[in-house]
Amino acid sequence: MTLPEVESPARQDARWPLEVVTARRPLRWLGAACVLVVLGMVASALVTNPAWEWPVVGQYLFAPSVVRSVLLTLELTALGIALGFVLGTLLALMRLSPNRLLSSVAWAYVWLFRSVPLILQLLFWYNLALLYPRLSVGVPFGPALFDFGTMDLIGPLTAAVLGLALHQAASAAEIVRGGLLSVDHGQREAAAALGLPPARRLFRIILPQAMRTIVPTAFLSKVL
Repeated sequence: MTLPEVESPARQDARWPLEVVTARRPLRWLGAACVLVVLGMVASALVTNPAWEWPVVGQYLFAPSVVRSVLLTLELTALGIALGFVLGTLLALMRLSPNRLLSSVAWAYVWLFRSVPLILQLLFWYNLALLYPRLSVGVPFGPALFDFGTMDLIGPLTAAVLGLALHQAASAAEIVRGGLLSVDHGQREAAAALGLPPARRLFRIILPQAMRTIVPTAFLSKVL
């Protein structure tokens, strides 16, 4: 008894070739064309209108004072993001801590600094000397070892970095916490079963895997 011969899919396709036809979407192309026309009209209205005085705009746009201000803004932004994510990581670990006091303090910090507008935080740190003219360091609830003027310690740039970092830390804490929670719990159990210390588990096992979620989310939060 012989079995019937079955043709392979490759031979069937060679005998009956199938033509791939893409779906036609005229409304999509029409919408794209309308958007391009509108963008062209807006660009033409901006470029051809002499009231904008583009040579004057270029002259002031690249003035030395404006360029220095832009560089200073970039420096403050970089410092605020870097310090904010360092503090935000610490806050995220506090939120995930089984200690109720640490988790409650971290939750209160995130709630407060995300609720208060950034401009108010910057004004508060800049005018901190009005509330506390001098700051001291010493024994808690005891005598002060030495003190210094608040204006000497917190200048305009320091107040800006402090306000930006503390505000960024509140958002970074939630981003980092979400990334840490995205790591499968089995990874934590496997690392603990190997006898790794908690700090090594965090920096060698959990945090590298969480970065796949933390980095895109942090980038999108800054872009959007």
